[in-house]
Amino acid sequence: MFDSFGQRYTRNNNKFDKRRKTVKLNSAKGRKASSTRWLRRQLNDPFVAEAKIRGYRSRSAFKLIQLDDKFQFLRKGHRVVDLGAAPGGWTQVLAERCINGRIVALDIEKIESISGTTIICGDFFSSKIQHQLKTILGSKANVVLTDMAEPATGHRETDHFRIAALFETAVEFATDILVNGGTFVGKVFHGGAEKNILQLLKLHFTTVQHFKPLASHKESPEIYLVARGYKN
Repeated sequence: MFDSFGQRYTRNNNKFDKRRKTVKLNSAKGRKASSTRWLRRQLNDPFVAEAKIRGYRSRSAFKLIQLDDKFQFLRKGHRVVDLGAAPGGWTQVLAERCINGRIVALDIEKIESISGTTIICGDFFSSKIQHQLKTILGSKANVVLTDMAEPATGHRETDHFRIAALFETAVEFATDILVNGGTFVGKVFHGGAEKNILQLLKLHFTTVQHFKPLASHKESPEIYLVARGYKN
C-alpha cells in the first residue's frame, strides 16, 4: 500500500550506492573530528536525502515506516500517542497512515504544527500534561509510540540505564491508556537493561518482538521493541 523507500533501498542498495556520489568533507579549523564525521555521514546518508525529498522533518521517519511495514500496527481511524515526538518525523508518518484517526504528539521541545494532529508541548513526567493528553485523546489509544531518549552522558552503561528508565515510564503510561489488544512500540539500547524490559512487556502484552530498522545506523546500539495484544 505504501511505497517504502527502505524496502526499495534494500533491494537496490548496491546500484544506488554506485550511482550516488560520495560527498567528501575536509576537516575545518575549529571543528571537532567527531563533528566532521557526523557531517560527512549526514551528507552521504540516503535516508537524509530521501527525507528532504518527501518533506519529512527527520530521517527517523523511515524507522517508523519500516517498523509499520513489518508489523502493520497502524490503521486508518486509529488513536495514537507519539511520545518524544520532536521534531515531528514520526508524527508526519502517523498523519499519513492513520487518516481520520486521532493523533496526539508530545514533547518538551516545540513542534511545528502538522495537519491532522494535535501537538502538546510539555514534560511527559508531569501528571498535568499526562491528564491533558488523555483529555485530548478522548478515549483509549490503539497505539502508543516512544522514540524518546535522554541526553547522552558519554558513559555507555549510564546512557543505557537512563533510556531504560524512560522506557519503563512510557510503558506504565501506555498500560493506563491502551485499549485491550493495543500496541506499544519503543526504543531501547543493547547492553543495558533490555532483559528486564522484555519481562515487563511480557507481563502486559501477548507478543513482544524486537527489530532494528534499516534506517537505524549500523553502529547505533538502538533496537525497537514492538509489544502487541495489550492485556487490560
